Amino acid sequence: MSSVSIGDHALLSNCHSAALLSREGSIEWLCLPRFDSPSVFGRLLDDQAGHWSIRPVDEFQVTRRYLDDTMVLETTFSTATGSVKVVDALAMGRGPRGHHLGAEAPSLLIRQVEGETGLVELETEYVPRTEYGLIGPLLKQIAGGIEGRGGADITVLTSPVDLEIAAGVGSGRFGVPVGERLVFALQYGKLGEAAPRVWQQRVLARWLRDTIAAWRSWSKMHQGYQGRWPELVHTSGRVLQALTFYPTGAVVAAPTTSLPEVSGGSRNWDYRFSWVRDSSLAMDAMWVAACPEEAEKFFRYLATAAATSLVRGADLQIMFGVRGNHDLSERELPHLTGWRDCSPVRVGNGAWTQRQIDIYGELLAALYRLRDQISGLEPGTRDFLVAVADTAARRWTDKDQGIWEIRATERDFLHSKVMCWVALDRAVKLAGMLGAHDKVEGWTQTRDQIHATVLREGWSEKAGAFTQYFGSDDLDASALIMPLVGFLSATDPRMLATIEAIAEHLTHERGLVYRYDTRGGDLEGREGAFVLCTFWLAHALALADRPGRAREVFERAISYRNDVGLLAEEVDPGTGELLGNFPQAFSHIGLVNAASAISEAETRQALRPAGHAAPDRRSG
Repeated sequence: MSSVSIGDHALLSNCHSAALLSREGSIEWLCLPRFDSPSVFGRLLDDQAGHWSIRPVDEFQVTRRYLDDTMVLETTFSTATGSVKVVDALAMGRGPRGHHLGAEAPSLLIRQVEGETGLVELETEYVPRTEYGLIGPLLKQIAGGIEGRGGADITVLTSPVDLEIAAGVGSGRFGVPVGERLVFALQYGKLGEAAPRVWQQRVLARWLRDTIAAWRSWSKMHQGYQGRWPELVHTSGRVLQALTFYPTGAVVAAPTTSLPEVSGGSRNWDYRFSWVRDSSLAMDAMWVAACPEEAEKFFRYLATAAATSLVRGADLQIMFGVRGNHDLSERELPHLTGWRDCSPVRVGNGAWTQRQIDIYGELLAALYRLRDQISGLEPGTRDFLVAVADTAARRWTDKDQGIWEIRATERDFLHSKVMCWVALDRAVKLAGMLGAHDKVEGWTQTRDQIHATVLREGWSEKAGAFTQYFGSDDLDASALIMPLVGFLSATDPRMLATIEAIAEHLTHERGLVYRYDTRGGDLEGREGAFVLCTFWLAHALALADRPGRAREVFERAISYRNDVGLLAEEVDPGTGELLGNFPQAFSHIGLVNAASAISEAETRQALRPAGHAAPDRRSG
């Protein structure tokens, strides 16, 4: 049974794929060549699904960090006989910098071991298991390493020390004197493509230095945020970049599949795809945490992925593969037991067929935020975005399955209606950029109709708050986005009442917020507290000019980061353990936006003359 805590892992990325690395020096998850490819190492989900560890033989202590301004991990192992430093990275292409981070990236994982003090005896265990652990490749010794072949996959391990092969496992022990370095590497390839190879030590060392320089060039060019918690915001910005697929600009929701939202439940989904919502919100957050030069690529990706669906009257598909592919059919992998026996393990995601009409608003909100950074839209992209607004105007009265992808009856979810309002509000403001002045009158009329309907139908006198869907008395944390997107002032009495109701009734004693009450829902088990919703509460409180309370909520949420600053989707309300796919883009998006909002609220408060009331504020 795979049992390492979810929060025990660090992320590596080459902006094509990702690896998760445990504190004990084991690569527990690696999919190549893309985020959504089958795993080469998958022990995260089953003990027999492969791993690659480098660790001291004797008892040790661990400290680790990302090298400054990078997603390159440095782990220091300390033992009774000395200490060693291991630097891990998914290699970037040699040469590309800044906006081109990820260009020409090979499928190459580099692990450099350096002696720091004394002499530490280390052991490595190399266990590739391709196609989600279905294939145990045939391993054979080659000059300088180990070659593995199985199915369509070819792996080559570069090893500067001699390893033995037994039962599909390469292993060995070694030491590294003080000041010396040994560089290991795994390269992946497929039949019919350029073959992976053994690399010289000096070449791998140079490649690692180049990867560090590439990340730092991106950070220097992109990260200008100077408000509160700058280190956290910049880390989150790099995480979002690490979850970006360079060739298309698509942002995956997380680099993993089937890490459960509730221990022992069935809420185990594949998040290695690009949701229109998540990607749009990531672009919006990058405006704060980084720099949006990559925005035009992202909008081209969506326009191409959506193709003619909106033009022919169909819904915009809610999610795509990172290359723009549509069919994300879901299946189970019964040979994998799942993290802590939480099954089923799923690949693909059945939500791709759902209707979620909020996505039109997130998409056009991102465009509006990034408008000054986009030099010009290609005609096809512009036509697509006009069709997005038209579809929101036409579809806003439709029922859907909402932001939380509830696999049950479609309803008139409040969040979906609000985001249709956002779509039209932003489209009106972008009419010149979209070449759509002739549509402004119609868009404006529908926008105002949505606004009136939400205020009338979305409010529950019984709950004393805006609720999950029209006619419902159930609270939903997604109502907190109303002031965040400018639909309603955070200081409006109805909005203040909603904020307080969510703070009182959807907040666990640890101070974290649930999405909604899942008891009696369509899936067993109550999920963990949702990190994004906690940041939403902090953000809404900041807009309501309550920066002190906002800061308290924010600081409770960030206390659940792991040692290298990563956040999961959820937190177990009983144990405080991280749950769900990891790291989660949504959570880091929420951190970025809430930090910025609190920083602005504190500045307003500091500049406000004593005795003056807070202004009526809207975001968006």
